[in-house]
Amino acid sequence: MSLTDTASLHQRIRADIEARILGGDWPPGHRLPVEAELMTQYGCSRMTVNKAVSALADAGLIVRRRRAGSFVARPRIHSAVLDIPDIQSEITARGEAYAFRLLSVRRRAPARGDADEAELAGGGALLALRGAHLASGRPFALEERLISLRAAPAAAEADFALVSPGAWLLEHVAWTEAENRISAINADGPVAEALALDPGAACLVVRRRTWRAGERITNVRLVFPGEAYELVARFGPGQA
Repeated sequence: MSLTDTASLHQRIRADIEARILGGDWPPGHRLPVEAELMTQYGCSRMTVNKAVSALADAGLIVRRRRAGSFVARPRIHSAVLDIPDIQSEITARGEAYAFRLLSVRRRAPARGDADEAELAGGGALLALRGAHLASGRPFALEERLISLRAAPAAAEADFALVSPGAWLLEHVAWTEAENRISAINADGPVAEALALDPGAACLVVRRRTWRAGERITNVRLVFPGEAYELVARFGPGQA
């Protein structure tokens, strides 16, 4: 086999595995076939397989664990600019009991004239969810989320009364890009009621959008009581 053939084969192996991950066939945490299996499947050397797998690891799509194998990476919840921990993890780290209260869920078309919702739907339907994250029984955050059923069709059958939408998505849908937008609001009636606040109370809002290889997956709006949440960023003068 020539050097050119070897190069093209490792690129093909990488592309095949990447397609399975981004297509949702291999969800986060899925164990990849071991190198020997891939060598047999593609009729190539260990070096060729290793090169393909290393490229996937460098791209952040898989993680390699010594003596355990390679696994589809679980997306990190942290923003590249602001450290925004997973809500459930933060609450339990405080020693408090976590719960998610589903307030509403419905399948619907994108709102007429809303270009962002139309792009998210991608010609399909949206799953609209609203719920509250609780810390020791007290409201900690209000979540309003839209999920593209074209990108994540299994969401239509998920029981979000048992698992929060964010936790479900992390377990079942790989993503490759995320965007966070941070702002502040004064709580209107529905927000104040959901978070047990006085109307007009200061709140922090985190809006997040995620993509998988250019395909939109979800939009979420998280609203936190202003006095209960803090965003911290640490950086040096040489960091963008």
